[in-house]
Amino acid sequence: AIQLLRDYPQLAPLHRPSGVEQRLNVSQEIAGLKFPSPIGLAAGFDKDAEGIQPLLDLGFGFVEVGSVCRNAQPGNPSPRMFRLLEDDAIINRYGFNSQGLEAVKSHLQAYRAQQQQSSKTQGLVGVNLGKNKVTDTPLEDYQEMIQKLGPYADYLVVNVSCPNQSGMTALQSTENLEYLLNGCDQARKSLEKVPPLFVKLSPDLSEDELANVAKSLLQLQQQGKVDGIIVTNTTTNRPNGLESKHRLEAGGLSGRPLNYRSTECIRFLYQATEGRLPIIGVGGIFSAHDVYEKLRAGASVV
Repeated sequence: AIQLLRDYPQLAPLHRPSGVEQRLNVSQEIAGLKFPSPIGLAAGFDKDAEGIQPLLDLGFGFVEVGSVCRNAQPGNPSPRMFRLLEDDAIINRYGFNSQGLEAVKSHLQAYRAQQQQSSKTQGLVGVNLGKNKVTDTPLEDYQEMIQKLGPYADYLVVNVSCPNQSGMTALQSTENLEYLLNGCDQARKSLEKVPPLFVKLSPDLSEDELANVAKSLLQLQQQGKVDGIIVTNTTTNRPNGLESKHRLEAGGLSGRPLNYRSTECIRFLYQATEGRLPIIGVGGIFSAHDVYEKLRAGASVV
């Protein structure tokens, strides 16, 4: 799908707002950014920033690309994605397949150059950053990606919650998270224009772990070092009632079975942070009702 969008963008569907849509103001302002619509496309679809404009043309208010790794890597061997048709779900264990920092930088530069020549109403572009499978310097990797990709991003995301990358979820411990976000904040503040910084969390954290993370993030926000949370990534848990023959495959589960847990995490973190940290809600969104439930739980956009 991304290859088609990249090579034949003129064939992509074009969203044409109805009269009702044009009369409604559904924009949201969070972390100093104006989101033209509260509905965006989460990271994981356009991993290498190859289809940004065609995706925005579908009507999304923002598109988050990535996760991007500093060095190109193929990810895990196939098969690594399984459709659970009976459950409206997917299990993936892609393992951060990425063309790498320099390729994504080139794609973002091309998009920004195209944007300057366009009269279209533009959405926002977030860049989601992840660590390579093999690296001895994860902080330095994040910092280099921030310095090189930050100038082309409306916001940045530090992904510390992918279940398919070894050592990744350990970055969510309070000590590791504070160390990492302090370093990432130093890197982004070296940029001429400082983009907001979000952190993406796992739905598999316990309430105690979520409470500790919320406390740390509030302190970092007060110090101007983080701007918001993305809740949630995929889950390694398997809810009761899954019917597909693929339900026991290893990897992160997304889709309808994630919806309830994702919304509960949003609600918990909104209350734990007293609504002071903007939340981008992700996970199991299929309908306007799903969007409404996440917004009611405390998400600003989804």
